[in-house]
Amino acid sequence: MKLLALGILLGVGVAATPSVATASPSTLDRKLVTKKVRTVTVFGHRGASGYRPEHTLAAYRLAIAQGADVIEPDVVSTKDGVLVARHENEISGTTDVADHPEFADRKATKTTDGTAVTGWFTEDFTLAELKTLRAKERLPQVRPGNTIYDGRFEVPTLDEVIALAKSESRRLGRRIAIAPETKHPTYFRSIGLPLEKPLLRSLRHAGWDRSDAPVYVQSFETTNLKEIARWSRVRLVQLTSASGAPYDLVAQGDPTTYADLMSPAGLKGVARYARWIGPDKASVIPRAADGTLGDPTGLVEDAHRAGLKVVAYTFRAENQFLPVDYRSGGGLAAQGDLAGELRAYFATGLDGVFSDFPDIAFAARKDWYRARR
Repeated sequence: MKLLALGILLGVGVAATPSVATASPSTLDRKLVTKKVRTVTVFGHRGASGYRPEHTLAAYRLAIAQGADVIEPDVVSTKDGVLVARHENEISGTTDVADHPEFADRKATKTTDGTAVTGWFTEDFTLAELKTLRAKERLPQVRPGNTIYDGRFEVPTLDEVIALAKSESRRLGRRIAIAPETKHPTYFRSIGLPLEKPLLRSLRHAGWDRSDAPVYVQSFETTNLKEIARWSRVRLVQLTSASGAPYDLVAQGDPTTYADLMSPAGLKGVARYARWIGPDKASVIPRAADGTLGDPTGLVEDAHRAGLKVVAYTFRAENQFLPVDYRSGGGLAAQGDLAGELRAYFATGLDGVFSDFPDIAFAARKDWYRARR
């Protein structure tokens, strides 16, 4: 019991943590990858968010332990201009803010990217105030096991995530990268809290503002990535969706859609400022009418021809997120064959995957490498 309590306190866990390979991923991959086998990068989506509340140092630390090459903090701004890791600037679903009577008057309705949202917003809190909150599981009905960690972890800053990646890189002897996603950059710019300069300031302070730094800066918008490309040589990832359009272009009256960006001509344009494209996995292999996995599109090949690498999102183990032919029995919250789905996507030529379950992605990649030795 003492060991379990200590594990929970540290955010690593004991019985709740799945086993991981004992060999370091970097050593194992060097043994398995030959010049003929393409490397697939595993991005821990919001950390190991299948096992811990997302965007906590505990989730990032576990993702690293499970073999993730990259950890992904979504970044939003506080009132005093500090970047913190939250999926959204509205935090009632990911923190205990509603349980703090001292912040009851901060509840508000705001329009972000054209959608009205009611709740509590990071830009209305100083960092010191946010540090009094504690994270909670965003999907308690899907991942009830994660709720045991509710109330245990702080909201981390981007600088704290960078420090974790650096310390774990030194400890493990392998390079851990970060993939900060700028959330709602047009909105934050409109309220006088632009995300780009604080982000680059943190990277420069860490010595990571360079082309070979272990950093992948992401955005669903285009304007801010183009600005960053003018200021820095850091790697950029243009995220896309299976539908809709970048909000910055919508706000400017530009009719360009995500489908346009993923066309052969659009990809050539993206390659002028970014090195990766990050599509929804449905843009790589769509579902058939019956919910099974369909046939691959030509997106990966088109992106490679344009000189771009491809990292697809989001690979989750629960049945409700899987194609019908990879589901198990036991209901939508039960886990199915995520490894099988990943292998199908690896076969398209993907260069990376975002997964809530880095351990499964790491194991699937290892099997895929071995099959091609």
